Amino acid sequence: METAAGPPPHIAVLPSPGMGHLIPIVEFAKKLHYHHRVSTTLIMPTDGPLSKAQNALFSTLPPAIDYISPPLDFDDLPPDVKIETRISLTVTRSLPSLRDAVKSLLERTKLAAFVVDLFGTDGFEVAREFKIPLYIFFPSTAMALSLFLYLPKLDETVSCEYREVTEKLLIPGCTPIHGRDLLDPLQDRKNDAYKWVLHHTKRYRMAEGIILNSFKELEPGPIESLQEKEEEKPVVYPIGPLIQTGSKSEVDESSVCVKWLDEQPSGSVLYVSFGSGGTLSHDQMVELALGLEMSEQRFLWVVRCPNNTTSNATYFNIQNSSDPLAYLPDGFLERTKGRGLVVPLWAPQAQILAHESTGAFLTHCGWNSILESVVNGVPVIAWPLYAEQRMNAVMLHEDVRIALRPKVGENGLVGRERNHECVKGLVEGEEERRFGLRMRDLKKDAAAKSA
Repeated sequence: METAAGPPPHIAVLPSPGMGHLIPIVEFAKKLHYHHRVSTTLIMPTDGPLSKAQNALFSTLPPAIDYISPPLDFDDLPPDVKIETRISLTVTRSLPSLRDAVKSLLERTKLAAFVVDLFGTDGFEVAREFKIPLYIFFPSTAMALSLFLYLPKLDETVSCEYREVTEKLLIPGCTPIHGRDLLDPLQDRKNDAYKWVLHHTKRYRMAEGIILNSFKELEPGPIESLQEKEEEKPVVYPIGPLIQTGSKSEVDESSVCVKWLDEQPSGSVLYVSFGSGGTLSHDQMVELALGLEMSEQRFLWVVRCPNNTTSNATYFNIQNSSDPLAYLPDGFLERTKGRGLVVPLWAPQAQILAHESTGAFLTHCGWNSILESVVNGVPVIAWPLYAEQRMNAVMLHEDVRIALRPKVGENGLVGRERNHECVKGLVEGEEERRFGLRMRDLKKDAAAKSA
């Protein structure tokens, strides 16, 4: 807040380039500006021009929030490098330009805080050099944060791969979970991605506080545990739900989606989307299409080109080189015309989930998407693909109980019959009533937090 002693506070924020992390950090900066008159500079190193999605997001920034994007070179990295390794190297390789950016900011203003993303703890070196208070912005669940703070101890006490542990693992405050359901980089302890995650989690206690995009009514057990006082443990601030609300221009650009929803009965449509980074294999894409067709339910599906080798092929940028509709089963679009709408690449998710015709959401369980579901009271079918999404699915299905989770077959696919059963159950079965009631309660709690 502005006082006679000087201008409003200014902070520096180091986000990662993936949209799943960037969106909540931008919303956090907006909240600080609108409610506390705090101005922000986003420092986002990048190895190329900003994507269309990143540019669209930055175009919504108020004047009090600016950004710079120091250039990086990743030409030496192998194509199969893990996301966590790439994000971590983004920070370590940009430390000189990060130091220059912070020094330049300090010549113009005093920095009240330096905030890094969950894999940005190497940026602490710059903040400590200039004696700026350190904070972490954690864009995922309280359950994942509990795991991060517990991981150094887990690493010491478990000698094998976590997926080989027969008993469920006990993370403080959380529902017990199989090691195979922990986040992706923890599935191979020899990989650099695991070593990077462990490196960061060991540095979490250097922060003065951790800003968490969740809220207690949604995750009471983990948040209560995180807020228990403990020596050298950072203060945890649950400030969620922070979600992107969209804009009128987005609706105008994709009015076909909203117009189509306007013509459907209330609560009748299943929205299907795997987020900004998720991709299915071609075989799985076909099984999902045929399951939707068998269900005879209304659906709105955001389709991307399949990828048979990785489930996060579009994490850093959506590929537009070919037509994703060409990979659908022959005759699928004709047979489902009228009750189904298939949209290539992108749709205005915030408006779709807020629409009264949307009754359920088949989602990859990215945390931004889950929070948008909760805010709008839309129950989900949990279809995790990468990162911490399997953990999210376990929490939503077993603990919060607002999600169905289709079983994966021995061939590694969710077959068309199971897709059909889940869709029917969530849109018009007993689960619709049970999950709908629970979601309505959480929607009220989320509204109270956002008021």
